[in-house]
This record gives sequence, structure tokens and C-alpha cells, in this order.
Amino acid sequence: MRNGLSKDLIARVLGDAPKYTLDDLEAKFPPRNLADGAMVTRFAPSPTGYMHIGGLYGALIDCKLAQQSGGVFMLRIEDTDTKREVADAVEIINASMDRFGLKYNNVESYGPYYQSQRKDIYHSVAAELLATGQAYPCFLSTTDMEEIRENQKAAGFPTGIYGEFARDRNLTEEEIAAYLDKGLVPSIRLYSMGKPEQRIFCKDAVRGSIGFPENNEDIVLIKSNDGLPTYHFAHLCDDHFMRTTHVIRGEEWLPSLPLHVQLFRMMGWNPPLYIHTSTIDKIDEETGKQRKLSKRKDPEANVAFFLEAGWPVEAVIEYLGNIAASGYEESKMKGQVKTFWDYEMRAKKIPMSGALFDMKKLEWWAKEFIGSLPVPDLVCRVVNWANEYGTDINKMQIADESYLTSVLGIERDNPKRVRKDFITWSQTLENVAFFWDELFVPNTEYEFNNDVLKAFLETYNESDDKDTWWGKIVAVAESLGGKNGDVAMNLRVALSGRTNTPDLYSIMSVMGGERVKKRIEGVIK
Repeated sequence: MRNGLSKDLIARVLGDAPKYTLDDLEAKFPPRNLADGAMVTRFAPSPTGYMHIGGLYGALIDCKLAQQSGGVFMLRIEDTDTKREVADAVEIINASMDRFGLKYNNVESYGPYYQSQRKDIYHSVAAELLATGQAYPCFLSTTDMEEIRENQKAAGFPTGIYGEFARDRNLTEEEIAAYLDKGLVPSIRLYSMGKPEQRIFCKDAVRGSIGFPENNEDIVLIKSNDGLPTYHFAHLCDDHFMRTTHVIRGEEWLPSLPLHVQLFRMMGWNPPLYIHTSTIDKIDEETGKQRKLSKRKDPEANVAFFLEAGWPVEAVIEYLGNIAASGYEESKMKGQVKTFWDYEMRAKKIPMSGALFDMKKLEWWAKEFIGSLPVPDLVCRVVNWANEYGTDINKMQIADESYLTSVLGIERDNPKRVRKDFITWSQTLENVAFFWDELFVPNTEYEFNNDVLKAFLETYNESDDKDTWWGKIVAVAESLGGKNGDVAMNLRVALSGRTNTPDLYSIMSVMGGERVKKRIEGVIK
């Protein structure tokens, strides 16, 4: 380890004297006053694009584990990558969290919760590392580093700034001051003491203890271009001073685990317990093989897709919860719990292999959820979706809310025979489109029996009760030597254009006598 820098030189390297000592920070962000076993988790997205379904999956696990343990779930915006930041991304993240019912509790005393606003904290910790010789200022330019990488490749060495390739790790104070006098702004690098030939063992709550080669790379802690931390250093400082107990993140971060554990141990801090979740995969339609959900290929990778298409947010959460907790569906089917939020999730049961996102399975969860809704709630959901995302046609369908209620209420009054043909709010309106004359599409392929239709019209009365109505259908069949089902099918197709619909009597009752006669007469003509 190198000798530490003087206070004056540290202030010059960082651009100002540090605002806090480590003792100050420990006092400012004390351990949380929570019961034993309470988990403090955080969802920490970068505002660099849309909200990914994998992010929602991780956030759900964060929220669930914190909630059921009586802990705290935080939302932390990791906005230190200013080059990739996308306008409105934070608003999208917040809106998505709200729409899917993931409530976080950002206690002000542990904030701020934007990394770009925590610069004083990072610089104060960096100052301590500079003072103890565990970090150093590095003046390597982009050109310098590229030349080092090319030489390493040519010689067959791993690329990176480490050991003999870390030119500035042992600069004297005089040499550092000379660089600063030239107006050069350094990055702050870790002075790594790791040896790749040695192994470091790190614990994952799901995978257990995993051995990795020690990290020997002098990674950047503070960037030179904006003075903000890299992900690795910000994660170290934030998770310690926010008192995070469990870090749930994707398995793509597993290779970083030894570095992060090394950083915590270097500081003398207890690392949080890590849980690396599997990636969200799907079956590729072209190859039939399982692959990671693609931002470019798969619209369902974007959380907004589910809102715009009208998927019930509760069904999406139920489905993701079932992926995360393999025993949930069984408990639900047995009636032991009503929703995922009632289920006791165990961190050790989170799947380690690729979690498969199956749209057909999601459809099942959606049908189950919509089937459980009272008619007024169903109507409210459909109307709200149509007002926000629907087409002009959808808005026409919801204009007469009383008629819409009658349409959506068909066959939804029998708890023993729950209707489960609605999947999304958009599909619901499409499913019942034939109730509106503007959207009705006559069936030109069905071979109607006009004699059946004429005979029915002669006795039809819209005020008939169901038994009387059915009696007339039976009478028509007997008079023409046909079957009851054939008469009903002729009427069904004439009225809906479809061969498969809910209860025919209910359809006719909702449509009303004038519309029923007009459609039957339209076929006869």
C-alpha cells in the first residue's frame, strides 16, 4: 500500500476539502431502528431508458421481502452515467412503480436518493481512501489507456489498469502536484491489493458461498470528467450509509461480487447480503430456444407495453411473483392466500436458472384476475384504460357506460361458473365489439336458414322471459323439422357474426328488440 496524501493535496485532487469525516457520516446515517430480521432493500435503476420488465421483477422482490419482514424498501436513482441519461426516464420509473403498486419509503434522513446529489458523501469517503493510501489520483488519458490495452493484448495479458500497468499508482506528492499545476484533472482509482491467484469467497443468499479470483484491477472510483462516482464506488457508499441489508440484482452482476465484497472489507464495513436473480428469458419463436428478453426484439421487455395493451397490473404482478416464488401458485390454488402480497416469500427459493416469461401463462393469470372482478370494477378498469390509451373506437364503446355495463355483465352473476374469456382491457372491448352497430361485422360465410330466422321473428317479443323465449326456439325447430341448437346457432351468428358467444338470451336482452330485429332482417334480406 502506498503512503497517504496530505490534506491539502487531497483537497486539490478532489477540487475542494471533504465536507465530512467518516465519523461524521456514521453519525449522520446511523443504523436503522428496525426489528431483528427486518430487511432494508433498494431498487436502484439508472435513468437511461424505459422501465424493463426485468427491473419490475427485481423491484417486486425488493418490495416484497422488505414489506413482509417489516423493513424498508427504497427507490434510489443511479444517475451518475450522465452521457446515457434519457429525459423523462425518472418520471417513467416513478410512474411504473406507482401503477404496479410497488410502494417505496425514502426516509428523508437517509437521502438524498439521487446519486448525482450525493457527491459530498462520495468525495468524503474518497478523501479517507486517499489519506490512507487505499486510493490514488490517476492522470492517464484516454489515449494512454488505449495504448496500455493494445500492449497488453499484444503480450497476451488481461486488459486493465493493474500492477505494472498502473502508471500512476505510486506517484509522489510532488509528481501529483506537478500534474495538477498543469491543469490536469485526475480520476481516483482504487489501490488494489488483490491477487488473482488467490480466491475470495462471497456469499449469495440463493447460491451460497461462491469462490472467485481476487480483484487486482485499480478500478476508477471517482471519474475525472464530472467528479461523480462509478457504479462500484457509489454502490459501496450508498448501501452502507443507507443501511441496506439485502441487495437483489440480476445475475449479470455476479462477476462484480468479489470486487464489491473487497471494497466493503477494505472499508471495514459489513457487506449486505446479495441475492442474484436469474434473467428474464423467453422462448424464441424462430429457433425454439430459450433466450434473454431483448429490448430490441421483444415489446414485452418494456413495462409500458403492458399498460398500453391493457394488461391488468395485478395480473402482471401475480405472474412475476409466481416466477420469483415457485410455491405461490400452489398456495393460491389451495385457497391458502388470495394474492402474492399475502404469500410468505423465502429468499432461498428464488429460482437460480433462467426465469421464463410465458405470455400464455400470463394470459391465464389475467383471466383469473378479471374473472374475479365485480362488474362495476371491470367497467371502471375498461373505461379508465380506454380514456388513457384507447382508440377513438374504444372511446365510442365506453361513451354509454350503462350499455357497456350491461354488455360486460353478461354471465358474470354466477360465482360457480366464472366467465374467463377476458384477458386485457383492449381485448375485452374487442371481444364485445359486435354489440355496437358501428363495429358489427356480418358473417358472410355461414349458411343461414332464412326460414328459421323468419319463423323466429314472427313470434319474437323482447319482453319474453328466458323460458318463454326458449319455448319459442323449440317451437320453431319442431315446426321446421330441425334441431333446437341449429335454430339458436342461426340466431347467434345473425346477431353477433360469431359461432361462439356467451349466453344468447342475455345477448338479445342487452341488444334490445330494435337491434335484434334489424340484424335478423339484415340477414334475411
